Amino acid sequence: MPKHGKKFRSAVEGKDLTQRVSVEESVKLAVEASFATFDETVDVAINLGVDPKYSDQMVRGAVILPNGLGKDVRVAAFCKGDKEAEAKEAGADVVGGDDLIEKIQGGWLEFDKAVATPDMMAQVGKIGRVLGPRGLMPNAKIGTVTFDIGKAVKELKAGKVEFKVDKAGVLHAPIGKVSFGADKLCENLKALLETVNRIKPSSSKGTYMLSLAVATTMGPGFKVDVSTIRKFLEA
Repeated sequence: MPKHGKKFRSAVEGKDLTQRVSVEESVKLAVEASFATFDETVDVAINLGVDPKYSDQMVRGAVILPNGLGKDVRVAAFCKGDKEAEAKEAGADVVGGDDLIEKIQGGWLEFDKAVATPDMMAQVGKIGRVLGPRGLMPNAKIGTVTFDIGKAVKELKAGKVEFKVDKAGVLHAPIGKVSFGADKLCENLKALLETVNRIKPSSSKGTYMLSLAVATTMGPGFKVDVSTIRKFLEA
């Protein structure tokens, strides 16, 4: 069993990691336990009562966090004609059509998110095997395939977070940086939970959110008492 380092042990000293706390308290504890020399990302893991092997129980979506992610998101826009100027004006870091696709086929991948207009998707599909495994493939379900390319770019630059439940039924998503402080992180987490709740599959029966934990990049995870989630969302 791997041993934790001195800083990790110091961060969890006096804390009961098995105890389930309120949503707000879990965020506060995660921030307090941060010990890295860099501004750590705060992540949440939500175990959902769904079976992703059935398409009607797949949970996938996106949310615009009110306080952003605290990082510079590099956006690539696949478009042509007047839409290129629109994407550039909105802040896209790289814009193009067939030329951009050829560049990516050559091994260039210096961007974090991608958007595309619907008329470009046939060509973008040629690099689906490159973009897909890296989570970079534009998708209409999360708003990254649209003719309103300017809006899509602005949302991503502002901190739009895409999420998708994994094979085990767990959804992972970042909610910001430790430097945000607990209050802003809670605002971002509330926006995420509201979105996840809103897209609950109708075929999902029983308890939807089975468990939730909050942790920083290097720090310990703090478990949430799921009975406090409703109160947190109504506050």
